[in-house]
Amino acid sequence: MDAQRSIAELAVLIYPGAQMAAVHGLTDLFDVANRIAADHQAVQLPLLRVSHWQVEGDQAPARIHDSHPGPDRNLVAVLIPPSIAGFTEDQAPQGLIDWLREQHARGATLGGVCVGSILLAESGLLDGRSATTHWSSAKKFAERYPAIKLKADTPIVDDGDLITTAGLMAWSELGLRLVDRLLGPSIATATARFLVVEHSDSASECGSNFAPILSHGDGPILKVQHWLQSTGATDVSLTAMAERAGLEERTFLRRFRAATGLKPTEYCQHLRVGKAREMLEFSNGTIDHIAWTVGYQDPGAFRSTFKKITGLAPSDYRARFGGRPGR
Repeated sequence: MDAQRSIAELAVLIYPGAQMAAVHGLTDLFDVANRIAADHQAVQLPLLRVSHWQVEGDQAPARIHDSHPGPDRNLVAVLIPPSIAGFTEDQAPQGLIDWLREQHARGATLGGVCVGSILLAESGLLDGRSATTHWSSAKKFAERYPAIKLKADTPIVDDGDLITTAGLMAWSELGLRLVDRLLGPSIATATARFLVVEHSDSASECGSNFAPILSHGDGPILKVQHWLQSTGATDVSLTAMAERAGLEERTFLRRFRAATGLKPTEYCQHLRVGKAREMLEFSNGTIDHIAWTVGYQDPGAFRSTFKKITGLAPSDYRARFGGRPGR
C-alpha cells in the first residue's frame, strides 16, 4: 500500500537543549497515525515520513533519522520542540535561521512548541503575525519582538503556515494538528484516543481548522498565500493579489485554484473563519467585534459565511467549544 501512497515528510528539529521526550513523542505520534490510517486502508491518504534534523554549530541542520528513507523532497512541516532548560536568541545560529526561512519559502509549515517560538521570532517570519510562547518567556519575548502580536494567554496560535504553542507538553497538540491537516480529523481523533491525550473536538465536529495547501510548488501563488496569512486577508482584492503574484488576473485565478483547490474569494473566507474560530475558542470578544477583526464590516455576512463553513452559528460554536484556556 505504501508504494501507492503519496509521502508527506515532517521534520523534527534537534538543537542543543531540545526536549528529547518531545522529539521521540512526536515521532511515535506520527507512527501511530500512520498505523491507524493504514488500518482504514485509505490509499489516498499520504504516508507520514518523519525525519530528525540535527543542529551543529552554524551549519544548516542535517537529517540524522528517517522513518521512511527515500528521495529528498520538500518538507511539509518543520517542528521545533521545547527546551526544559530554556532557550535564548543566542542559541539561534544564522545557518539554522537561514534554513528555517528557506523551508518556509519552499512551502513548509513551521511549528514552534513553547520557547521554540523564539526561533521562529528570530527568523523574522513572525513579524506582523500573531504568536504565543511560554508564560515565563512572555515579557522578554514582547520586549525583544515588538513587531509580533503576542497572545500569551492563548495556548496555541494556528496561523496556517506558522503555528506556535505555549506549553511544554503542547507538542502533542501540534502533532495532532498536523495529523488533522494531512490525514483528516477522524484519524487525528483516533490517534489522540489511542495515546490518551487531549485534542480539540472542534475539528472532528466542524471540520479541520483552515490548513492551506503550501507544498504545490507554484512560487508566485505561495508568495500571495504568505501575504494573505500575514494580513489576515482582511482588506484584499483580486487585483491586489494578482499584482502581488506578478500575474495577469485571469492567469492568477487559474493558477491559484489549481494550486490551492479554492477560488481566491473562498480561500480568504476560509482563512478569516479560521481566525474567527480561534478567537471564539480562546477570547471573550463579542461576535460583532470578532467579525470586524477578521475583516467583515457586515456582521450578518460573517455569521452566514461562518455557518456555511463550520455548520454552526458563531454563538453556538462558542457555547460548544469556547472557554478552553480554563479547561
